[in-house]
Amino acid sequence: MFGTGLLKGLGVTFKHLVDTYKDDMQSTPARYQGSDDRGKGLKVIDQPVDQEGLLTIQYPEERRLLPERFRYIPMLIWDTETDEERCTACGICAKVCPPQCIWITRATDEAGKPVTRPQDFFIDATICMSCNYCVEFCPFDAIKMDHDAELASFERFPHLVYDKGELTVPLDYYAALWPTQYAEEQERRAQEAAEARAKEEAKAARATTKAVKKEEEEAPAPEAKLSRAEELKQKAMERARQRRAAQG
Repeated sequence: MFGTGLLKGLGVTFKHLVDTYKDDMQSTPARYQGSDDRGKGLKVIDQPVDQEGLLTIQYPEERRLLPERFRYIPMLIWDTETDEERCTACGICAKVCPPQCIWITRATDEAGKPVTRPQDFFIDATICMSCNYCVEFCPFDAIKMDHDAELASFERFPHLVYDKGELTVPLDYYAALWPTQYAEEQERRAQEAAEARAKEEAKAARATTKAVKKEEEEAPAPEAKLSRAEELKQKAMERARQRRAAQG
């Protein structure tokens, strides 16, 4: 019938209109959840991917809750459990970085010998492409991707070239941003530590067995016990010597 398609189109449009405001009309749960940790009262909006309707975020008063795998700028991890930085200045992240935005200088000791920690670590945020290569190739879980994308500045140098002090964050901060990935890494690190302990225990057991075997080989052989006949023979010979000595 003439006009049916038009009515269907209007119905779809009206449905989108209702879905857009339905979440706002509900008292619980509201789309506004909590405020940020800076105490400014900014609203954080949890917008799921399956939400119907359109949702306008009044930025910067409102912020969208970022997904866990959102990534922007790399950050260095300070391991609060061991109270030391995880980075060993191996340079792998700088080698695999496509735009070459990472510069590392290895630290040295008092004798001038290189040590496994960075003296300087710089990342140029203006050319970083957030590719995550540095995170994927790091063998020590020392570099991760941050969620902080508000890095606007009027000048590139030196404001957008971050040094080690600006890039370093505690392990708890990373665990809060990446809870799932952090749990997986902790489980893997615990498993690797258990395997290393098992290898050390097996190595110690082999060393103990080898030492015991060597002691047994080096120990003098025990004297062979005489048979009953040989023992009676020796006693008879001893008595004969004693009689001869008494007669002589």
